[in-house]
Amino acid sequence: MLNEKVNDSSYGARLDFERAMSYGDYLALDKLLSAQQLRSDNHNEPLFIIIHHVMELWLKLALHELNAARERIKNDELMPSFKMTARVTRILEQMTNAWTVLSTLTPTEYLQFRGTLGNASGFQSYQYRMLEFVMGNKNAVMLRPHAHRPEIYEPLNRELHSPSLYDEALRLLARRGLDLPPEVLERDWAQPYRAHPAVEQAWLQVYRDPEAHWPLYELAEELIDLEDLFRQWRFRHVTTVERIIGFKQGTGGTAGIPYLKKMLDVVLFPELWKIRTAL
Repeated sequence: MLNEKVNDSSYGARLDFERAMSYGDYLALDKLLSAQQLRSDNHNEPLFIIIHHVMELWLKLALHELNAARERIKNDELMPSFKMTARVTRILEQMTNAWTVLSTLTPTEYLQFRGTLGNASGFQSYQYRMLEFVMGNKNAVMLRPHAHRPEIYEPLNRELHSPSLYDEALRLLARRGLDLPPEVLERDWAQPYRAHPAVEQAWLQVYRDPEAHWPLYELAEELIDLEDLFRQWRFRHVTTVERIIGFKQGTGGTAGIPYLKKMLDVVLFPELWKIRTAL
């Protein structure tokens, strides 16, 4: 009995979980860790699958935070929204760093199991498409890969036709007394946002007198942080893909690198970038 006490290194932690919830139970680790269904016996395939699982989990959290932030902005509750958008920028940092792990996969290693992907591609990630829609990059064509899955298609279609995060930010500017026209405030939300001179002037007012518009000034910088980190994630994605497959066509049928580089030109919050020259 004495030796048992001397050798006990549990530090008082509970060790019997026959009738109590454990760490693994809470996180459903049996389900999570069995989700990596390999299509080959190649040593490097787990790396490829796990990195993409990690990306999808981060996307899930990013969407949770951005949807909440948008709702707070809609309700004129800016301070809580700042915490949520700041958290998303940290998530995007983690997603960007994940590409550095995937980049340890060489072209030779990837080609040994690439054929098992069939037409599967990150292009088809519905969570990524949802993130694009929430951020304002709307494109109805991107619904098509999910037409056979109503439980995915319908939420995406609702998001396509809803005001984006930036749309709600602009509606907030109008509620705070800045002059914005109806074509900005009540437009076809399914269309990608197009820069408008009146929006540029409104943001210029904010930046030229930040003390008078401090919450809006901080909102603008939070949005810039978001797009900055989103651009970095996209750029690191392009670099990683080029490093591994060069200019091969993507498994999902896209042109690969040319398509991804085209996406780098997308600007989500155009006036917030343009005013930096105008100031």
